[in-house]
Amino acid sequence: MRNKKQLMALALSGLIGMAHAGEKEELLKLRNTTTNLIKQLVKQGVITDKMADEMIKQAEVEAEQQVAQSKAANAAKEAVPADEVRVAYVPDFVKDEIRQQVRGELREEVLGDVMQKAKQEHWGVADALPEWTRKFKLSGDLRLREQSEYMAADNTRFAYENFQAINDRGGTTAAAANSEQFVNVNKDRHRLRERLRLGIDVNVAEGLDAGIRLATGNIKNPTSTNQTLGNTGDRYDFRLDRAFLKYDLKDDNKFNWLTLAGGRIANPFFTGGSELVWDEDLSFEGAAATVRHRFGNSGSLGAIGNSGPTIFATAGAFPLQETALSTKDKWLFGGQAGLDWGFANQDNLKIGVGYFDYRNTQARPNTEVNFQYACNTNNADNSFSKPDYMQLGNTLATICRDTANPNFIGLVGLASDYNIVNINAAYDMALFSPVHLKLSADVAKNIGFSLRDIKSRYGNPGYLSWFANGNDNPNKARTTAWQVRADLGWTKVDVPGNWSVFTMYKYLERDAVFDAYTDSDFHLGGTNVKGWVIGGNYGLMKNVWLSGRWLSGDVIDGPRYGVDVLQLDVNTRF
Repeated sequence: MRNKKQLMALALSGLIGMAHAGEKEELLKLRNTTTNLIKQLVKQGVITDKMADEMIKQAEVEAEQQVAQSKAANAAKEAVPADEVRVAYVPDFVKDEIRQQVRGELREEVLGDVMQKAKQEHWGVADALPEWTRKFKLSGDLRLREQSEYMAADNTRFAYENFQAINDRGGTTAAAANSEQFVNVNKDRHRLRERLRLGIDVNVAEGLDAGIRLATGNIKNPTSTNQTLGNTGDRYDFRLDRAFLKYDLKDDNKFNWLTLAGGRIANPFFTGGSELVWDEDLSFEGAAATVRHRFGNSGSLGAIGNSGPTIFATAGAFPLQETALSTKDKWLFGGQAGLDWGFANQDNLKIGVGYFDYRNTQARPNTEVNFQYACNTNNADNSFSKPDYMQLGNTLATICRDTANPNFIGLVGLASDYNIVNINAAYDMALFSPVHLKLSADVAKNIGFSLRDIKSRYGNPGYLSWFANGNDNPNKARTTAWQVRADLGWTKVDVPGNWSVFTMYKYLERDAVFDAYTDSDFHLGGTNVKGWVIGGNYGLMKNVWLSGRWLSGDVIDGPRYGVDVLQLDVNTRF
């Protein structure tokens, strides 16, 4: 405290000169202002000259008395205590030492004052920001991947035509000229890939949210947002992956009993983590609604850790392909009902039963016999029946013949109708919590496949034909798919040291599901495949984790085509 007094004394002594100078200047201003005011009062006739002189004299007398009193008081205050020494000059090193000592003593006191002021004024609190800034939520993720694809040594070359490339080029002749006629089945491939997704969610009103998500990836492929590196320095595509409105309605217990969504939305149906019917990167265009009902008293204290049984139902309508030149717009209509049951021991059971109906997706062949069914004689319905995107596996039918060479295929489309019944089930056991064991199964059956219908549509003589990719005889229905999977570990691995491992087996027949939308990684995408997957995840730091998968698949029917895929990922979330 003695050092504080010394420092304060030095500071005040340094300011005395400035204080005296400032006071003198202010007194002169005040005197001139008062004198001018009195003169103006005399000039306006408010007071006489005599009254003005008396006022000035009286003010001077009172000012002298006040100055005398002030000097006497200051002299008493400036008396030097016996334990202090006044000096005219203080060396810089002494000043620095005093400053450091005072800073150390005052730091805690000042810090406390600042923290108290921050609490009172809500520094950094969201409520202190403008209202519109609190409506936005930014999120995203970035994944770096090394992907290696190893082809079986005995794969049959030139057995699988690349019908996506043939359709894109307008015929086999053009695809062959660009070396794209056949699927690669014999050359191993190693790729570096990247995925970036950036989402913005906005609270529009109570219960109503708007959202958008940008993602890398090929605009032509709806099931992948991966960007392959090695484009001679070209910049990546970054496109709108989602844009939607979502409305959630909750009851008095904050239970979300109704969800409405429209636009380009996330998959509204329960899948249990399976990609048997739909790839996880697939977004749905259209509208969907989900209704939920929970049994029991969800608001009671006894419900903690035991959510009880909840039933749900989801329905959606999704346009797949629209054109002004045809009345055969392609649609997907779907519905699912299910049960979500949380138990007191934190186990959870979820089951979903769905039905998905694809409309106007079958090929409509060109019947211009005199023109050898050439593609350049197509009408709008013929050309529009070509799928915008497909992978590999579904039974196909010829729409028209190659205009340049009628011996080759020009355009192809799907031979079968697709009405899919799908059952998903997942049981999450928390017996070893925080380590969980999750068992899941997925079964799909296409009840829309009809050999009689296909033969009546495409079994005409001439150039019209229907076939399974790989030149396999399609006269036998292949319409069943199933998958079983087991996961063990932490439910979230974006924490240091957390881990999880998984394995699954998949059996997916040719026409069980729509091959355009199924898993794009297993067997490099498509149907008519069987095999297994094993993988794991490990958390490196908060929001950063490693992943690895080995996917081994082979065809069910047709010439040999086996491929193993190794994926090593570095994942981040922000």
